[in-house]
Amino acid sequence: MRHFLVYTNRHKDKNLVLTKKICDYLRQKGQKATVKTEEGDFKERISTDTDDIPADIPRDVDCMIVLGGDGTVLQAARETKKLHIPIIGVNLGTLGYMTEIEPANLKESLDRLIAGDYEQESRMMLNGKAYLSDGRTEEGWALNDIVITRSGSLQIIQFNIYVNGQFLNDYKADGMIITTPTGSTGYNLSAGGPLVEPRAKLIVLTPICPHSLNQRSIILSPEDVIEIEIPQGREGRIQTVEASFDGTHVIPLETGDRIRIVQSEKITEFIQLNQVSFLEVLHKKMSD
Repeated sequence: MRHFLVYTNRHKDKNLVLTKKICDYLRQKGQKATVKTEEGDFKERISTDTDDIPADIPRDVDCMIVLGGDGTVLQAARETKKLHIPIIGVNLGTLGYMTEIEPANLKESLDRLIAGDYEQESRMMLNGKAYLSDGRTEEGWALNDIVITRSGSLQIIQFNIYVNGQFLNDYKADGMIITTPTGSTGYNLSAGGPLVEPRAKLIVLTPICPHSLNQRSIILSPEDVIEIEIPQGREGRIQTVEASFDGTHVIPLETGDRIRIVQSEKITEFIQLNQVSFLEVLHKKMSD
């Protein structure tokens, strides 16, 4: 018997109709099913992140079935990053780059999960640790991206970027996206960044609306250490910005602060049922 955790976004599965259907089917097949539900669409921003495992996630789970869209998958991955539970998503969102199962193919997919007829795929994550001017440190983790962006007034922000201790460039822009290959289909794509095969191991830096004609995305090795420093703004003003981890966890930053971003030791394991190439998935999603 295998233990499945059904992780559901109530905003996407009204009255838990599909959640109950999945659990009933798994139990009929002699499997154990536990439900964890989350409210809302995960757009509320939190000021703390933790390495602790949520108390309502069992430690003996063999597989997590996530019902929702890509945002729900990101939330589930962040909460279980320490357990290395393989994840598979049921697409109840829009594009669903991270979701493998369509509701129309649900029973067939569940049968394959029960039989162990699938492959696993490891995805890299990012760790960001902020060093604040008052001596405190804060950190967070991201499967998709860490975004440095302005907070407050609509003004261009200035920041300096160092790679492995060496000065790379100073930027004047609306912000900077530091993305994994998994996150390359998200905000990075909208900002004109490159699409990357999700199994690759690299880090992409994409400026958001840079105030320059020659500042483009930069692709770095996963071993590189990236530091972003927040200097004074024009006329010596104090800049207030924020670092956002997968669009939820936020660390406020201001002049004198810096954030160090590296490949995390933690990874996310995705279950693959379909032997479909990234290019085929990309073509389908972009044609819909």
